[in-house]
Amino acid sequence: MIDKARFTQIVREAGRIAHARWPGAGHALSSWDKSPGNPVSEADLEVDRFLKRELLRLLPSAAWLSEETADDKRRTRSGLIWEVDPIDGTRDFVRGRSGWAVSVALVSSGRPLIGMLVAPARREEWCAVAGQGATLNDAPLTASARKDFEGARVPADHLQAEDSMLVAVEKPNSIALRIAMVADDRADLVATLRWGFEWDVAAATLIAREAGAQVSDAFGRPLDYNKHDPRDFGVLVCAPGIHEAAVKHLAKRAEQLR
Repeated sequence: MIDKARFTQIVREAGRIAHARWPGAGHALSSWDKSPGNPVSEADLEVDRFLKRELLRLLPSAAWLSEETADDKRRTRSGLIWEVDPIDGTRDFVRGRSGWAVSVALVSSGRPLIGMLVAPARREEWCAVAGQGATLNDAPLTASARKDFEGARVPADHLQAEDSMLVAVEKPNSIALRIAMVADDRADLVATLRWGFEWDVAAATLIAREAGAQVSDAFGRPLDYNKHDPRDFGVLVCAPGIHEAAVKHLAKRAEQLR
C-alpha cells in the first residue's frame, strides 16, 4: 500500500499549482485547442509534469496513463498504474469557472485502489480507498439512495425531450465532479453516451462506489481499467435502486450511438 498521507499531499499540491494559473482567480493563462472543442492549457501540462514526477517517485513500480502524456502501451504489462487527468474540466478552467478538478487514481489489477479529486476553486477534496469508504473534506460520504427513476436529479444544462421525467441540477464541466455529486447525494444519476477515457473517471467512480453508488458503462457492464484501448462507451453512475431503470432508459440511444 502506498503512503496515503504523501499521496494526498501530492494531489493537493497539484491542485494548488492549477489554482495558481486559474483565470477565475485573476491569473493570465495560455490555452489552445488540441482538436476542435478540446482545449488544453499550459496549466494542464505543468500539473501533468508535476504529478508524473512525484507519483512515480512515490511508487516507482507503477505505470502511467494520463490525458496529457503519450500513451505507452507497455503500461498494460503492469499490475499497477497511475491514471491521471491533470485538469478535468479544462473548458471551465480556461473560462474562469469553478467546475474543474485534478483527478488521480492508482489502479491495481484493473480496479481503482485509491482515488482523489481536488477542486480548489470549490474548496473540495474528495478521496476514497477501496473497501474503506469515501470522504469529502474528510467527512464520510453516503451516495443517493433514490428508488424512483422519475424525478431523478441529473447534472445537465438542459434535458432532452426523452429525459423530461428527470430533474436538471448544476452541471460542472468536469465529468469527475458530476460523478462525485452522486457520491454526495447532490445528484441521483450521471450518464454519458459517448466514448470516454479511463483517466476521466477512474478516481471519481471509486469515490462514488465507495459511497454506495452503482457504477457501470452505458450498457450496465462493469468498467475495466488499464485496457489496451483505454476507453469505454459511456459511464453510468447512479443510486443502486434506479440502475436497472437507467440502463433500460438509455438502451436504445446507446445502441444507436455506439
